[in-house]
Amino acid sequence: MRPVASALDRVLSTAVVPASVRVAITEAQGLLCAEEVIASTSLPAFDQAAVDGYAVRSVDLTVASEGHPVVLPVVGDIEAGMRTPHRLQPQQAVYVATGAPMPTVADAVVPLSQTQGTAARVSISRPVVSGQFVRRAGEDVQPGDLAVRSGAFIGAAQVGLLAAVGRDKVLVHPRPRVSVVSVGDELVDVQRNPGPGQVYDVNSFALAAAARDAGAEATRVGIAPADPRKLRELIEARLLVSEVLVIAGAAGGRSAELVVEALGDLGPLELDRVAMQPGSAQGYGLLGRDRVPTFLLPANPVSALVVFEVMVRPLLRIMLGRRNPYRRTITARTLEPLTSPAGRRQFLRGQLMRDEDDSYVVHVLSGGSTHLLASLAEANCLVIVDEATTDLPVGSDVPVSFLAQRA
Repeated sequence: MRPVASALDRVLSTAVVPASVRVAITEAQGLLCAEEVIASTSLPAFDQAAVDGYAVRSVDLTVASEGHPVVLPVVGDIEAGMRTPHRLQPQQAVYVATGAPMPTVADAVVPLSQTQGTAARVSISRPVVSGQFVRRAGEDVQPGDLAVRSGAFIGAAQVGLLAAVGRDKVLVHPRPRVSVVSVGDELVDVQRNPGPGQVYDVNSFALAAAARDAGAEATRVGIAPADPRKLRELIEARLLVSEVLVIAGAAGGRSAELVVEALGDLGPLELDRVAMQPGSAQGYGLLGRDRVPTFLLPANPVSALVVFEVMVRPLLRIMLGRRNPYRRTITARTLEPLTSPAGRRQFLRGQLMRDEDDSYVVHVLSGGSTHLLASLAEANCLVIVDEATTDLPVGSDVPVSFLAQRA
């Protein structure tokens, strides 16, 4: 039986990061930047008002006080977007809107709420500091600054920064394309009513969703035909448009034999036993001209999802350009005693919580039964019990891997 670490090493050693692509910044969100984005202009590009108010020379207000306000003539009105230069003379004020360019010589803005007066004259009762409520040119980013670094996650702020420095496109690591296929004579699509001995095809929906959660571009192919020739044609077609192929229900029994027989000459495809529970029966190979990583996963949806989490997800994260492809793992105390089979690494569904002392505790769901999908839907973590451990009393420290967060 192959150790989990060995099986994972085999998978990750074949990881190939797809060539980076240039996309519109509207399409870059959620991806990793694949270039060093250097600003060619200042941000802001010019001195601008940070609030609605009056642009002034700070030196003209040094004697302003509540008892002796300084009254200045208002000699102009500058709105955001105005392009006509405006020069301020000593002992004058200009009305400026937020984002408006500062007039020449003005070095501060007095907020509208701190003034009194009319459209022609403004009364100011306190001095101001040079630079007050002014966004200086280049105070955020200057020409030559690194705006977005290679390997950075592109979120909303990064998209905004790219736009702010004038970039409408950016080089990114693309989402790997994943095709998900289910095999099994017992499967029917969810739009049909199962007959005797039949079950809904759960895996193609669940695994495609897991691939999207990992950041991939997932295509749910659905149920594959049982005929070997048609199955081969389907898989060959998907290999041409996929960076990763996932075949659920093909890790054991007649379905596994059918898949290996139909696809064996497309490349090495090895059925294996991995020392983990659930999901011991699985397979892996590199198929087609492009040696596409191909996973054979169990038919049981819980087992399939756990194997996906342990084996497939890290590969996808590497292909996305991630330096660390693994979920965050912490230590938590168990709230119940646990048992685990000797020689297998067990992945138990759990609910991770904070204790009174703000430490982590974990409640294992369904006593570790491997087939209960409802308990996986309730889980927010996987509790990992190593191969050498068979019994854990209440309060034992165990490693816990986070699953996707709920909104």
